Amino acid sequence: MAIMEISVMPLGLGRPGMGDYVADLERYLIKENVPHQLTDMATLVQGEVATLLKVAHALHELPFAQGVQRVVTRIVIDDRRDKKVLLGDKTKAVQGRLT
Repeated sequence: MAIMEISVMPLGLGRPGMGDYVADLERYLIKENVPHQLTDMATLVQGEVATLLKVAHALHELPFAQGVQRVVTRIVIDDRRDKKVLLGDKTKAVQGRLT
């Protein structure tokens, strides 16, 4: 199981806000029942690497479907194979070290 951090940034909007586009990405993930966590700076998605790459492609394409002419997508995949890691596990591990 892997965790992907993804940021999809439509460019050339003529305004600084991207919230409407982020909401579209969130709607897609909910509709497709993709395990994820929205954060202030990116979205974390959990799954097998092949699935994560398909999800990244689908999310990258969403702004183009709305007429955006340029999109920058940044992904980071953490694929740990020695144990199962789920969303929130890393945060819990660090919090446990603080007590």
